[in-house]
Amino acid sequence: MHETRHISVFIARPPEAVYAFAADPRNLPRWAAGLARSEVVRDGDDWIVTAPFGTARIRFAPRNDLGVMDHDVTLASGITVHNPMRVMPHGDGAEMLFTLFRQPGMSDEQFAADQAAVEADLQALKTLLEA
Repeated sequence: MHETRHISVFIARPPEAVYAFAADPRNLPRWAAGLARSEVVRDGDDWIVTAPFGTARIRFAPRNDLGVMDHDVTLASGITVHNPMRVMPHGDGAEMLFTLFRQPGMSDEQFAADQAAVEADLQALKTLLEA
């Protein structure tokens, strides 16, 4: 078994609004610097991004009414990383939840850096949507 971290943030917006914004890959550079630092380009069902770790291909779960935003990120090396992500109703707002899996061979420092990047991205999404 690999180590797992569940990272979440409350966003004071309706879950439908959070999902509509966050599920649009073209918005990634506005809040997900850990994944997309420049324009996101569509390639069939995938999206191509320039990430801090190089060019990556992303495939999101189909749009749905359940808030599921799971996505697979395929690295330049060919390795694909599955990233479960959800937007859930929480009181008058929404809870955005990301599940981070420790990848094989990942050092403690690398795993901590990945966690910090996800936390920063979720905080950026909260700040952007609550403005």
